[in-house]
Amino acid sequence: MKPNRAIKKLLSLAALGISATVGVACSPVKTLNALVPASGYQLQADIAYGDLPRQKLDIYSPKQAVYVQPPVVLFYYGGGWEEGNKADYKFVAEAFTSKGYVVVIPDYRVYPEVKFPGVMEDPAKAAQWVKKHIAQYGGNENKVFLAGHSAGAHLAVMMSLNPEYLAKVGITPADFAGTIGLAGPYDFLPLKSARLKEIFGPEAQRWQSQPIEYVSGNNAPMLLLVGLKDGTVWKHNTFNLAAKIRSKGGPVDVVEYPNYGHVDMVAKLAKPLRGNGELLKPILNFIQTHSSETPTVLAH
Repeated sequence: MKPNRAIKKLLSLAALGISATVGVACSPVKTLNALVPASGYQLQADIAYGDLPRQKLDIYSPKQAVYVQPPVVLFYYGGGWEEGNKADYKFVAEAFTSKGYVVVIPDYRVYPEVKFPGVMEDPAKAAQWVKKHIAQYGGNENKVFLAGHSAGAHLAVMMSLNPEYLAKVGITPADFAGTIGLAGPYDFLPLKSARLKEIFGPEAQRWQSQPIEYVSGNNAPMLLLVGLKDGTVWKHNTFNLAAKIRSKGGPVDVVEYPNYGHVDMVAKLAKPLRGNGELLKPILNFIQTHSSETPTVLAH
């Protein structure tokens, strides 16, 4: 599960038609981000939520007031639990700040520095920091949505279903308004990759890494989005998790994309690749539905 490398490959194809605008020397992600409007948000980068080098986060705040107290999207990027850089996801932040939301994108420690369950520590710590401090940056601490793509979706959904990780930092899954998972691995045993076996430890313990094992039906509202042409994270991950949540009486919605692959499930948020907003719209609807029944909108 290496979405960062896959993103670069996809974006390099997208960049073929636009590289002349921004210069062929740019990386694919930088090329894409150079085309994403930067005038609509204020970025406060590298805010520490812990003492370690990768325990930093970026906050994107909309410049134009849309909501009196904007909902917050706390987005965890993918990268196979072993790579990723928050600066590469400006295009995700812009998608939501353009609609009036505050966006937080944290870095977090990855393999080989940490393995599972250690990889859960920083995402939980970042979530606790957001709950405690985001009001100082204009966000509504009572309307924070956990979100992620690929391995980042695993982190977000795991925290939503298994309360032990948030409990260690003094909060609970009920402190969050909802969870959004894009192309996430939630039920991915048995492992075949030697690298994943190393990350997730001895076989007898690997079940503990599976979000599907912790479904109780008491989860906050959850939105799962899946590309039916995803060859990296199989679609059964989404369908199996949703079926189990429903069997327990929990709230979950699933949106399917017949022609989307794994990288499409995040890259299509980017303005240059967004089209009619097929990927973004159901996420916006979910956030609005679970933010308030009648959100106070100041301007569009």
